[in-house]
Amino acid sequence: MPLPLRATIWNEFLHEQTNEIVRAVYPDGIHAVIAEGLHQCLGDAVAVRTATLAEPEHGLSEAVLDQTDVLVWWGHIAHDRVEDVVVERVHRRVIEGMGLVVLHSGHGSKIFIKLMGTGCMIRWREAGERERLWIVNPGHPIVEGFEDEYFELPHEEMYGEMFDIPQPDELILISWFEGGEVFRSCCTFRRGKGKILYFRPGHETYPTYYDQNVRRVLANGVQWAAPTGSRFFGAARNIRDPLSAPVPRHS
Repeated sequence: MPLPLRATIWNEFLHEQTNEIVRAVYPDGIHAVIAEGLHQCLGDAVAVRTATLAEPEHGLSEAVLDQTDVLVWWGHIAHDRVEDVVVERVHRRVIEGMGLVVLHSGHGSKIFIKLMGTGCMIRWREAGERERLWIVNPGHPIVEGFEDEYFELPHEEMYGEMFDIPQPDELILISWFEGGEVFRSCCTFRRGKGKILYFRPGHETYPTYYDQNVRRVLANGVQWAAPTGSRFFGAARNIRDPLSAPVPRHS
């Protein structure tokens, strides 16, 4: 039996403890709902642990990272509180081959900026608009299982160009918002032996990580970012259809 892909989900876990609106959507934390989605889509093919800012070494010790095949990163209001020694540790592991999936406001994280070598800033508007995500690279494994040309989120924070990143290796999804803005919402990069995915949706006040299409992208993305040629590569390719499994609803 193949060994499971080992994913670590890192979340600041601050909004959920200080904002009643966010707590109502993610009572156990954004990281818990992302973990639930990975288990729903991948089942026993993934082993998930979580880590948060307040833990010693932010939950990202050498031992944890050595046992992580793909690190998923959600950050927003405390980028500056992430210790540089941890950033260096994560950077080294990515160069060595660990996958990294950066979500939403993680574009401003120390680790993403270090890996990109640019400012990584955006235009934004917290307006709760409809977001349509167009699939512009339909043959890519990150959008495996999608039959339509796009999917929609009824309410999301607007991110708009320009997005100060290097030219992506691959562009997979482009977002359009009701206000007319567009954004490169799903793109990939390679640094050293590591693969990096940036995926835009995920504002903390909206139930984005319960959405089945978002869950499918994240599950596919974690598999894509897994180190090629590793002990488990290919073990999780038979992704479950999240639409066929019940999803606990947020309160």
